[in-house]
Amino acid sequence: MSAVGSIIRHRLFWPVVALGVLLLACVLKSNTFLDIAVRDGHLYGGPIDILRRSSVLLLVALGMTLVIATRGIDLSVGAVMAIAGAVALSQIAASDDPGSLAVVLSAIGSAVLVCLLIGVFNGFLVAVVGIQPIIATLVIMTAGRGIAMLITGGQITTVTSAPYKTIATGYWLGLPVAALIAGFFFLATTLITRRTALGVLIESVGINPVASRLAGVRARTIIWTVYILCAFFACIAGFIRSSDIMAADANNAGLFIELDAILAVVIGGTSLAGGKFSLVGTLVGVLVITTLTFSVTILGIPANAVSLFKALVVILVCLLQSPVVRHKMRARRRAVAPAPVEVPA
Repeated sequence: MSAVGSIIRHRLFWPVVALGVLLLACVLKSNTFLDIAVRDGHLYGGPIDILRRSSVLLLVALGMTLVIATRGIDLSVGAVMAIAGAVALSQIAASDDPGSLAVVLSAIGSAVLVCLLIGVFNGFLVAVVGIQPIIATLVIMTAGRGIAMLITGGQITTVTSAPYKTIATGYWLGLPVAALIAGFFFLATTLITRRTALGVLIESVGINPVASRLAGVRARTIIWTVYILCAFFACIAGFIRSSDIMAADANNAGLFIELDAILAVVIGGTSLAGGKFSLVGTLVGVLVITTLTFSVTILGIPANAVSLFKALVVILVCLLQSPVVRHKMRARRRAVAPAPVEVPA
């Protein structure tokens, strides 16, 4: 019973249960939802679609997890995605050979450099100037889309480039390239933060930045690093999103994705107060949100009720994870448990 109780008390228990319930609802509505087929050497099916659709949100949520672990927040990730797509596609469209791999790599490199500078700017405002993270990143959130509009000339820039389109729609070893890219960065980030001292340093800064600084931790450098990483991951997500539609839409690219990323982090059990973080929990949160979006369509829920349905599911999962609610549930179980019967000797 203690083993079952420890499983139930695990912070990922209810998110995993929610994911299972959503998948079950989809299967009951469409019994072929979990079927995976092979066509032309590529895997197709509901689970593959979920992995591919989760790639953008997973990349953004990875960076958001590291930022939140330091007691920060980054509201500029959606604007960074828009800037990344605008820089890359504008450079590809202006070239003489949009289908050239060298041109695409050069455009991607330019966009990465611009986004890294944005991360440096965000980190500077937070770590050096001392501005509250929500205000510091709000600057790029509001100005970033204007910058993207200036880059594209106020138009939706479209291109035809096979190498760039491969980022979102290509396949390798039967799996979507977008999912492989997100999976690579997820594994790399997990290894770096759990197999090196970086993860411990991030958590120490989030728990108590003053004490960590007095202990010799360069808190300013750590904070700067996580904002740069967050901008980099948002940049890669911007490539995938713009590659999916082969257009740079400064107004809609990554719109409100920062909210879904924060929700995924919270569902995964990472506290907004900073400190301990869980990248595996973030992955589960991303899968919950993506599957929830799929289930809304499959279950035939009206479009005007989609936001309300998502909010109800997220609120329910967060309530079940709440320490206060879990404490009261444990107290209720102890109250209703039968008293042991004493057997006379």
